[in-house]
Amino acid sequence: MRAVICPAYGPPEVVRIEDRAAPALESGQVRVRVGAAAVNFPDVLVIAGEYQIKVPTPFVPGSEFAGAVTETADDVTEFAIGDRVTGTGIVGAFAEEVTAPAAGLGRIPDGVDDHRAAAFGVAYRTAYHTLRSVARVRPGDRLLVLGAGGGVGLAAVQLGVHLGAEVTAVASSAEKLSAAAAHGAGGLIDHTSGDLRAALKKALPDGANAVIDPVGGRLSEPALRSLRRGGRFVTVGFASGEIPRIPLNLVLVKGIQILGFQFQDLDPGEFRRNEDELRELLTTGRVLPHISAVYPLAEAATALRQVADGQAIGKILLDMKA
Repeated sequence: MRAVICPAYGPPEVVRIEDRAAPALESGQVRVRVGAAAVNFPDVLVIAGEYQIKVPTPFVPGSEFAGAVTETADDVTEFAIGDRVTGTGIVGAFAEEVTAPAAGLGRIPDGVDDHRAAAFGVAYRTAYHTLRSVARVRPGDRLLVLGAGGGVGLAAVQLGVHLGAEVTAVASSAEKLSAAAAHGAGGLIDHTSGDLRAALKKALPDGANAVIDPVGGRLSEPALRSLRRGGRFVTVGFASGEIPRIPLNLVLVKGIQILGFQFQDLDPGEFRRNEDELRELLTTGRVLPHISAVYPLAEAATALRQVADGQAIGKILLDMKA
């Protein structure tokens, strides 16, 4: 099979395409012929050796895929050959075939192609669980989304609008803000064009009820200051590469909450509810993932570079059939 290989830690350009033997099938696993794989910012960090988990080189990068089952281990009963599935992991997705534990796979709804399934996975699940169970966004809330052009950020814009919030999007370019506007954001702020704190005060004079922050860095404190009393600030990640230092007196003075999102912290009942609601949104097409570019496997380094440089709008995919 063809696969992307990271031979040593480094920038996106370090990866190369190789023919290698398909991974062996182990107990509890299925083999999947990959149709499409999503390119995510953590993939860039794993290749650079800067992720929280170090993967020994050489390895096949890629954390999110969609495709069809071609083989099952003898002890697997929940999937059959031909079933269409999505899956996630730390590595392995940027290849024509993957093996994965059956217990961690999800079924792709009928009528949903591999591109939509791969693009909807991690980003939209992260955004929706964050909005529903951590930020607890309700109809009429004023929601501020940082990094609103990226995968999680643009998903949060779309899903926040679906939940009835008035969304203000903060991004780094007119193109990203245009995408946020197309998905329902009413307030648009380019944080590279001037003082963000002043722009937020003008856009949200009564303050935001909630902030979703997948960026970190210098954007976090102005966003935190934009919260109204009792507001919720949810940190999802640090795509800027910088972990912010927050003055805790703001928490005391404004009576706000600073929260973090991780899947394992969710209430099981709420998790199932959120997953069911998301599946319905995907199946009916009420929320469609924003896919800005699709590359063949041979151009994986280009796709990774676009994500690394913050140029991606929504999701970028690798198409294994191209």
